[in-house]
Amino acid sequence: MFTMLLDPVAISIGPLTVHWYGIILGLGALAGLFLAIQEGKRFGINADFFLDLLLFGVPSAIIAARLYYVAFKWGYYKNHLNELFEVWNGGIAIYGALIGAFICGFIYIRRKGYSFLRVADICAPSLLIGQMIGRWGNFVNQEAYGGEVEKSFLSDKLHIPSFIVDQMNVRGVYHHPTFLYESLWSLVGLVILFIIRRRDFLRVGELLFSYFIWYSIGRFFIEALRTDSLLFKGPSWLQSFLDALWSPMTAVFEQGYMNPAEGNIRVSQLLALLLVVFCVAAIIVRRRLGYAKARYKDPIVNTKSSATVSATSTVPSAIPQDETGTTSNDDKQEEHHDRPV
Repeated sequence: MFTMLLDPVAISIGPLTVHWYGIILGLGALAGLFLAIQEGKRFGINADFFLDLLLFGVPSAIIAARLYYVAFKWGYYKNHLNELFEVWNGGIAIYGALIGAFICGFIYIRRKGYSFLRVADICAPSLLIGQMIGRWGNFVNQEAYGGEVEKSFLSDKLHIPSFIVDQMNVRGVYHHPTFLYESLWSLVGLVILFIIRRRDFLRVGELLFSYFIWYSIGRFFIEALRTDSLLFKGPSWLQSFLDALWSPMTAVFEQGYMNPAEGNIRVSQLLALLLVVFCVAAIIVRRRLGYAKARYKDPIVNTKSSATVSATSTVPSAIPQDETGTTSNDDKQEEHHDRPV
């Protein structure tokens, strides 16, 4: 008989309940804030800037994530309006959260006088660590899991720890711990971003694009395992195309169930594919057209204070800068870095 091993409610004080889901999401946000503050110090950006960005960005992300999810599940929620705001039970979409966070972030960053791409690059690892930790909220809630599997497949073939295997026993049936797959994928991506952001070849905007490429590749393949995907009805050729791209996974995994009444295309899977194509194209086109001259390591300028701070110095500079946040040409950049302080 099925028994919930983990109580989704962490604390109950009278009518007030604090859910593990919210605590875990909060820990993910704080971990992301820490990473952004530490990297921001290299460019002389005050910690308060990122704290305010978090305070504005998190509510925006949650609201947008919920709206995104409810929009695709309106057939259910129109008859259960009392559940519209029950985000502690899950039902928020990561892509919706990204949309909300990026809209809020763009407005906030530009109002503070910084280049959006420069700050977004700094925050890219924060997004990954937030998602890496946040997925464990799904683990506690027993949600966002994949299709049915045998216990032996999880324990003996994948060698997943028993406490995870036991929690994936949902009403007597074991399921793919897709939360774990995505969390581990994000961890590997985090290491990759840490490595490439110290390389000279990286241009402004490309760390953000790399984040989207890495996360979306993993999401494309993991999403097909899930049984709770947001769906829409699309052309059969598109479904066949997505299935063909996913087909290498069939050697080990089977796709999760899709309710034909809701659709035949997984929204997140299609969006992940489009993001990979867009970001790869953006990197290539920006370099070929000369829009990616500024490097990640270059100084960052605040257009409202006209002060520039490099990644290795906290001394303001009066060197003229262009709108990308770097000096107007490579010679001036080299002159700036070589000049004794």
